[in-house]
Amino acid sequence: MLLFLVIDPVGNIPFFLSALRSVDELRQKRVVIRELLIALVVLVLFLFSGRYVLQLLRISEPALTIAGGVILFLIALRMIFPTAGEARVEEEGEPFIVPLAIPYVAGPSALATELVLMSREPTRWLAWLLALLLAWFSSSAIIFFGSELRHCLGPKVLIALERLMGLVLVAVAVQMLMTGITQFLIPKCAL
Repeated sequence: MLLFLVIDPVGNIPFFLSALRSVDELRQKRVVIRELLIALVVLVLFLFSGRYVLQLLRISEPALTIAGGVILFLIALRMIFPTAGEARVEEEGEPFIVPLAIPYVAGPSALATELVLMSREPTRWLAWLLALLLAWFSSSAIIFFGSELRHCLGPKVLIALERLMGLVLVAVAVQMLMTGITQFLIPKCAL
């Protein structure tokens, strides 16, 4: 359930609709499936190799949380205050990997959650893998069928949803930054 909430499929629907608005309707379903499968591969790879990659690069969990917060904050700002140049670039082609697979589905919060689960109880790797697959499958079904909302919602509603989700994402980003800073400072104060 935690992984499902962190992936946030309902919250991702406006992001997918917004990113796919310039893609041909016949191609949209294929793009959604491709991006969801790429996200699954990233999530599974990070589940098993994330802590080793972070150890190799000497990146701490607080640093990952802070970096995730910064990335989410920048994405949120672009959602709330899009510039004309960025909108034209995004409309020229279909999205590939960024931003749909990463960071919307396989985002910093999902990756950090996986990292925490595996580092606390690495012997339960099969349970974590099954939980991830279940969360991904249910999230994918919601996102896949959520694209049907395009016909029900007009462009103004999509823009309003995108701005609203940007505001929510700013709050999530700030929380991630505060959590990362707290995680970094608490061990330092205990010494």
